[in-house]
Amino acid sequence: MGKVLNKRPYFFGCPLDADERDESIREKISSIGSDQNNNDPYTAIMEIIRQEVAPHLWEERGSIEVPPWLFPIPPRVAKKNVVLENFVYFIDGNGCQDFAQVAGKFIEEYIFPQIPCMIAVDHSLTGGVFASLVSLYKPEDISLIVVDSHVDALPASVMSGAIEYDIATNPNSVHDPYDPFLKNRTDSYNASSFIHHLLEQDEIDPENLYLIGVSDYPSKHAFRIKDDRIRRYVNHYSSLKSNGVKIVTKKDLSQNPGKLTSLSRKVKTPYIYISIDMDIGARNALEGVRFRNYQGINENQIYKIAKCLRDLLDSGVGLAGMDVTEFNPRRAGSGENSVNDRTYRIASNLIKTICFSPEILLNRS
Repeated sequence: MGKVLNKRPYFFGCPLDADERDESIREKISSIGSDQNNNDPYTAIMEIIRQEVAPHLWEERGSIEVPPWLFPIPPRVAKKNVVLENFVYFIDGNGCQDFAQVAGKFIEEYIFPQIPCMIAVDHSLTGGVFASLVSLYKPEDISLIVVDSHVDALPASVMSGAIEYDIATNPNSVHDPYDPFLKNRTDSYNASSFIHHLLEQDEIDPENLYLIGVSDYPSKHAFRIKDDRIRRYVNHYSSLKSNGVKIVTKKDLSQNPGKLTSLSRKVKTPYIYISIDMDIGARNALEGVRFRNYQGINENQIYKIAKCLRDLLDSGVGLAGMDVTEFNPRRAGSGENSVNDRTYRIASNLIKTICFSPEILLNRS
């Protein structure tokens, strides 16, 4: 389709939090009964956008409803449902994919042809929005640029095999060998695998996929391990590159900044979709995210990535959509560890940098 002039960002949210990890479930249970106003990152970030961006430049469409037990901070009435078995059942039954499709239908009905800007918890929702945009444009017209500490392209069976190897060989493994939900899991669509599913369904050409800030790319030593479980794990990463996916690791960002600045010369599509997993700054620039197993980059480095993407847009590439995801409202903003937390502030600044030209902004902190 041809470009629509004077497009505006249309903001919407979704507080779906299907995290099945024991740490997360314990956090949720301990947060039950606390301030429900902190439940949705959409609410917190839109408060900043309303104050700092002129209202005629954007629209908002509210948040997609989710069952109370899947809130980041469940209400008391949902306490009995906040148990591991329910989260496993939800994920293995492709519940994340169901909600991703809801998000995709939402932008088709209430936002397109304007620019969807999603503020969400679970990163898997990105796949549904992107798939809908691909159907509304053309598959060959949109590149997907993901800023994330993880590749989010690993089937559960590949990940569980690597975990089993770690348990067997690492005396300091953090994984529980008696975890009944470690084995016999389905290769479901979820926050760790949605990019794999986009590739498998031909909804993204590998040549048009860019992964920036990756911390979980295997070490050189891992590629020398003979165990079949690790071979399958590392081969999954190397196949991404061999098929044309561009990967810029966290190490690259500090040692070879040119890999990032050359991005604009590699993008050949008329549109891009930008997805930012806020764990890119975990335990460094911010604390309010779900996955903190890797220490992310600092705030200035995050802004350098955003500036690079803004330059790409200023060169004439169109913004098909964007999102910021993987917030943990129990830790972000007004959470217990938020005295100096800037998760929502940084996310708001990223949105402003990418969605709006600098000269039209009212304020920036």
